[in-house]
Amino acid sequence: MSELASAPSVERASGGWTIDEWFVVALARTIRDREVVFHGFASPCAQVAMHVARRTHARDVLLVEGATYAVNPDPVFIPPTSNDLALHRDAVYRMRFEEFFDAATRGAVDRMFLSGGQIDGYGNTNVTAIGDPARPKIKLGGGGGGCNISATIGTLTLCTTRHRSGRTLVPKLDFLTDIGHVTPSGSRAELGYAGGGPQWLITELGVFDYGPDGHARLRAIWPDVTVGDVRDATGFELRVELEHGILHPPSTGELAALRAVDPLGVRRLEFGPDELKRRFDHQGSTSCAC
Repeated sequence: MSELASAPSVERASGGWTIDEWFVVALARTIRDREVVFHGFASPCAQVAMHVARRTHARDVLLVEGATYAVNPDPVFIPPTSNDLALHRDAVYRMRFEEFFDAATRGAVDRMFLSGGQIDGYGNTNVTAIGDPARPKIKLGGGGGGCNISATIGTLTLCTTRHRSGRTLVPKLDFLTDIGHVTPSGSRAELGYAGGGPQWLITELGVFDYGPDGHARLRAIWPDVTVGDVRDATGFELRVELEHGILHPPSTGELAALRAVDPLGVRRLEFGPDELKRRFDHQGSTSCAC
């Protein structure tokens, strides 16, 4: 199994931190240095995480902003919308839409962050519709080309902050938008897809990776969560293989980078009010089952 990146500083962060901060740090740690990374529309946590990684352990990452396609910008702060041209500030290049999709199709993008209204056990995601696709109960935003590039991008990091609802991690999607490891039509290998598929799934309850058969495995839980909590909220088969050390607490450097780039707290937009009450410190997080 690939490990999450280690904290860039051994110095412990003073004071505490919140779930939204730790969640973003965990997302940032999925990024490896020198990767080309991308996030889609309306993904504030992933967007902040990419900038945190670039300011800490992955300084040579090539970051492509979703919506604006700005390469390695240096924004003063992350704005509430990914369409804001403030995200062009000091960018080394501004890609055209077709340039990015050409790069993704030929395998030149190493990692993409994806979320979903539904996520199944093999990492397939639905951001199209909930319910019967012919008469959906809820119409979602759509994939915006994610289906195509999820098949060819090197690695995917999936994320959701709605795991606890019990409606997000499901046994079967109502609509398959983005490609995981195994689809109803076959595996990636059988379908001839070049991309590596999902590597991590990070939720507000825990961290999953994907086993040799492409199915999700629970590898870590947050200190205030039990395996029972995860089981109750997970619709697909829960395979538990906890490993100590995956969710080590944020370092001083990681928290400083996060708070500097996201002073408006746009990352919090993805969390419900009850989740935002969750706070941690070293005393309460060092003995967690993670």
